Amino acid sequence: MLKVKVLTIGRCKETWLAEGLAEYEKRLRGKLAIEWLLAKDDSQLIEWAEPESFIALDPKGELLTSEAWSQKMIRFGSRLTFVIGGAEGLPPKLIEKAHFRWSLSPLTFTHQMTRLILVEQLYRALEIDRGSQYHK
Repeated sequence: MLKVKVLTIGRCKETWLAEGLAEYEKRLRGKLAIEWLLAKDDSQLIEWAEPESFIALDPKGELLTSEAWSQKMIRFGSRLTFVIGGAEGLPPKLIEKAHFRWSLSPLTFTHQMTRLILVEQLYRALEIDRGSQYHK
């Protein structure tokens, strides 16, 4: 089973977003376990990310199709850590240290929306890998 850690700032304040996250976490049960670490500020986010090899979610990172992301994710191995910045984005120190910088889109999303898009893409990647019809 894949283990994913997501480091981000703040709580999910919107009920509908929390429901969306819960839906994808339910779909991922038994395939992927997600641990959410919610930092209070950039300093804490940097502190938590320092010892990790992580994927930075950055609009200036590499753009991938869902199929290409699926292949890359599987190659990365069974433990992944993602870092999502706050309202000001990722601190430069984290951008420099990232193992991989991944752009979900050139558009700017709230850090809360980014959580939902990330979880859906993790689910989609696993479904692509297993050959299901979800991606069609």
